[in-house]
Amino acid sequence: MSDMAETRAPKPAKLDPDYPLQIVPARARKSVWSLGIVLLGFTFFTPTMLAGAGIAPNFSFTAFLGVALLGAAVLGVYVSVLGAIGARTGLTTVVMSRYAFGSSGAKLVSLLLGGTQIGWYGVTVATLALLTQQVTGLDGPVWRWVLVIVGGAVMGVTAYYGYRGMELLSIVSVPLLLILAGWVTWRSMLEIGDQGGLGAITGSGEMSIAVAVTAIVGTFASGGTQAPNWTRFARTPGQGFGSAAIAFFLGELLMIFFGGIGALAFGIGDFVEVLFALNLVGWGLVFLVANLWTTNDNTAYNFGVAGAELFNANTKKPFVIGGVAIGTLLALPIYDNLIGYLAWLGITIPAIGGVIIGDFLANWRRGMPEPLLHRFPAVRWENIAVYAVATFVAWLSSRQGWLIPPINAIVLAVVGSYLVGRRTSRDLVVPETSA
Repeated sequence: MSDMAETRAPKPAKLDPDYPLQIVPARARKSVWSLGIVLLGFTFFTPTMLAGAGIAPNFSFTAFLGVALLGAAVLGVYVSVLGAIGARTGLTTVVMSRYAFGSSGAKLVSLLLGGTQIGWYGVTVATLALLTQQVTGLDGPVWRWVLVIVGGAVMGVTAYYGYRGMELLSIVSVPLLLILAGWVTWRSMLEIGDQGGLGAITGSGEMSIAVAVTAIVGTFASGGTQAPNWTRFARTPGQGFGSAAIAFFLGELLMIFFGGIGALAFGIGDFVEVLFALNLVGWGLVFLVANLWTTNDNTAYNFGVAGAELFNANTKKPFVIGGVAIGTLLALPIYDNLIGYLAWLGITIPAIGGVIIGDFLANWRRGMPEPLLHRFPAVRWENIAVYAVATFVAWLSSRQGWLIPPINAIVLAVVGSYLVGRRTSRDLVVPETSA
C-alpha cells in the first residue's frame, strides 16, 4: 500500500458546531437522554410501519412476531456496535471510512450512504404528501407534486441547523407517535378479536423469512450504519451502545409491529390507509407531520455530513440543501417501489459497517487520530475487496435463499476486514508532518 493521497485540511472557515470532519471534543458531548431522544426520533419512522404493513400479511401472527424480532435483533446488534465505535472515536461513519477504505475509497462510502439517505428523504416526503392529499381533497398528480415540493423544502429547514434542531423536534414527535401507534394497535386488536382472534391469521405465504428480515434490516441499513453520526456525541462507548440499542432494536421492533398489526386487522398493506379505515386521518396528519419531519431532519443531517466528507468541506449545510432538492424529486418513484428499495439497501449497505467494525477491532481500539492532521492511503484495496465479496455473497444468498443476506454480509465483512487489517499496518495513517 505504497500510494498515499494527502487529505488536506480545508481552508479556514467558521467551524460547524456539529464537527462533520473532526473528533467531537469533550465539551460538546451530550447526555444519554439527549442521544436517546434524537435516535428514537429517527427510528420512530412511519415508513417503517409501511414496511411492517407490507410484511405482516404474508405470515401468521406468531411467524410475523418471530420475523420482526429477528430483523430488529440483527439491526440492533449491528448498529449498537457501530454506535459504541462512534462514541469511542468521536467521528462520523463517513470520516471513519477514511481509515478503513482510504481517502479516495471513502468517497464511495459517502456516495452510497449519502445517496441512500437522499432516497429515504424522498420516501418520507411522499408519505406526507399522500396523507395530506387524503385530508385536504387536493386530488391529482399536480397537487401531489406541489405537496411533495413544499413538504421537502419545509422539512429541510430545521436539518440546516443540525443536532439542536433535531433534538427539539424529537422531544415533541416521539410521544405523539407513541400515542398514535398505541391507539392504532388497540383498535386493531379489537378488530382482530371480532374476526376470530390472532390464531385465525394464517398469512399468504408469498414472502420468505429471508426476504422479510432483509427488508426489515433494510429500513435502517443506511441510517443505522450512520448511527455514529450521533453516538460520537456520547460520553462513553457504553452510552453509545445503549442509546443505539434502544433506538434500533426496540424502536425498530415497535414500528414494524405497529404497522404490521394494523395490516393484519384490516387487510391493508399501507399504514396510511389503516388510518383512513380508523377515521384517524385528521389526528393522524398532525401526529405524522411531527414524526416524518423529525426523521427527515436526521436523514438530511446524514447526507449533509456525507457530502462534507465527499468534498472535504468543513460545513454540511450546502449538502443538506442539495440533498433535499434531489430527494424531493425522487420522492414518488421510490415510494412506489418501497419493498424492492429496502431489499436493495439490506444487501448493499451492511457490509460497509462490517468493514468499519472489523478494521476498528484490528487497528483502532484505542481510538482514531484526528483526521485533519493525518494522511491516509488513497485506497485500501484489501477492504474494498472485502466489501465487494461480502456484498456479492449477500446478493447471491438473496437469490438462492441461503440464510439471511444482511447477516451474511456483516459477518463476512467483519471477519474479512479484521483478518486483512491484522496483516496491514496502522502506520498507513501518518501525521501530516511525516515525510
